[in-house]
Amino acid sequence: MTISEPPRSPLRRAAVRAPIWLYRLGLGPLLGRRFVLLTHRGRTSGEPRQAVLEVVGRNDRTGAVLVAAAYGPRAQWFRNIRAEPRVLFQVGGQRFRGTAAPLPPEDSGRALAHYAERHPGTAKALMRALGREVGEEPEDYARVGSDPVEGVPVVRLLPERASGSPYPDFNAP
Repeated sequence: MTISEPPRSPLRRAAVRAPIWLYRLGLGPLLGRRFVLLTHRGRTSGEPRQAVLEVVGRNDRTGAVLVAAAYGPRAQWFRNIRAEPRVLFQVGGQRFRGTAAPLPPEDSGRALAHYAERHPGTAKALMRALGREVGEEPEDYARVGSDPVEGVPVVRLLPERASGSPYPDFNAP
């Protein structure tokens, strides 16, 4: 199994980044709670960067959200949050200040397996779009999530306040 590469052509990059513009235009609630806009700091530049990621799990009690690093540990946003875990994130119309923490490989595997159980068609389509062949069973997704080299790591986004109250002065760049 090899990690697919992020889109390089201007047209494909624009298509992948289109949801960011929906959030910037105040239309993030249209995407519901299935996606999250992550604002993080560039590890070299220190400048704000953004990515829209698919939510693969959530804890409504704590406000925590799980997202998958679909392009693996080489994804720029993943490398950035490892260098600076303080982030801003928006799910639907709610904005939060919080911390991003990669899960241990075994937990990443369990999270992806659970996601595949709840949303088998979406999970399979996501993996196919990334050029990954994954079987039908949740255990197949667990293997992909728990591979620390070529797998799909899962990251927990945890709001500063467990109440999940929105961060009022969130400013997306």
